[in-house]
Amino acid sequence: MEVKIDPSWREKLAGEFEKPYFAELAAFVKKEYQEGKVFPPPKSIFRAFDLCPFEKVKVVILGQDPYHGEKQANGLAFAVDEHTVVPPSLQNIFKEIASDLGKPLVHTDGDLSRWAKQGVLLLNATLTVRAHAAGSHQERGWELFTDAAIRALSDEREHLVFMLWGNYAKAKGAHIDRSKHLVLEAPHPSPFSAANGFFGCRHFSKANAYLAEHGEEPIHWL
Repeated sequence: MEVKIDPSWREKLAGEFEKPYFAELAAFVKKEYQEGKVFPPPKSIFRAFDLCPFEKVKVVILGQDPYHGEKQANGLAFAVDEHTVVPPSLQNIFKEIASDLGKPLVHTDGDLSRWAKQGVLLLNATLTVRAHAAGSHQERGWELFTDAAIRALSDEREHLVFMLWGNYAKAKGAHIDRSKHLVLEAPHPSPFSAANGFFGCRHFSKANAYLAEHGEEPIHWL
């Protein structure tokens, strides 16, 4: 697997590419793509990093797996392409944004590249998945790689906002230095848990207030 990733991230994660686990991961992922259907398309595996270079990151939203249905996963956590039906979790994210900011959404499609280009790293813990098999690429090495990305941001940047939704994301937040970053936690936005505290969490206005307080341009979430 030839790794095509933004140069800023390539530099920060260079050590990971040299570790034995990454070679094993690359071989596994390559074999999976050769033998069956895997999402997202190979060119989109590192899309979250490519659209949001290391020094541009302002907000990190952590997901778990890419979507495993047809024509859904596009390399950005929670996102789908423009003309794809918006999944339930993203619908709930949009509902919370509109409620939190007190304005209707300007954009109602699932293409979140508009956020990524403003500095929102939409990072799944696992960057690939076998079609129709949720969690099928977990514990193969992706989690070590994405932990390293989170650790690099925590250690080398200041005043970032991390949004951790659900227990899995909260556990992954163990690498974040909370003395110099804002960590926002809530239940997952899926229909099974959104009513238990995701709705009303107001993470989007809190993130923007924090960014403005530290001299950064707020994110245009709408």
